[in-house]
Amino acid sequence: MLKQNNKNKIIKNKLFVGGSILMLAAMTAVSADNANSDPSPRTDCYRSGELSLDGFGTGSIGKYTIDHLSGDRIRQHGQLGAGLGLNYFFTRYLGINAEAYSENTSGTFIDNASANLTLRLPLGQSGLAPYLFGGGGRQFDRLEAWFGQAGGGAEYRFNKHIGVFVDARMVLPDEAKYYGLARLGVRFAF
Repeated sequence: MLKQNNKNKIIKNKLFVGGSILMLAAMTAVSADNANSDPSPRTDCYRSGELSLDGFGTGSIGKYTIDHLSGDRIRQHGQLGAGLGLNYFFTRYLGINAEAYSENTSGTFIDNASANLTLRLPLGQSGLAPYLFGGGGRQFDRLEAWFGQAGGGAEYRFNKHIGVFVDARMVLPDEAKYYGLARLGVRFAF
């Protein structure tokens, strides 16, 4: 069992690193292409009526690790995963998103699916936009449960079509112990 867990962790790490390299390569190519074209002002980076697609890696830790935080506990008990998300902003500041991710290659294909209401605040022409979100969803693997969640993060847009983001949240399942989840990813806006 221990060998299988180590093998799963190695596979997840390789998938996460490979996906991250692929996202960074795509981001660099799009940024280089846009650098050669007519630059658009940064005020256009965050728009109303914006639809975007996310690709991200996840890291989660359980209640005990959160309550007794240390680097060793995070390395020993943290779970890595990958997921996709879809966002729609009604206004420049208010939107909704849906996401799904998996952290377990031997269980169900989707471990977790959720939807959130997001409030973002673009900071002038910097390309940076901190945001807060809250919502809920369903957990399918390990323990099936409904949950609520709340968190915050920041996005940086290189131009109006591509950016990177990082966020963290507290997840509160209805009949299980809470846990923390962090995401790091790339966002393609249309």
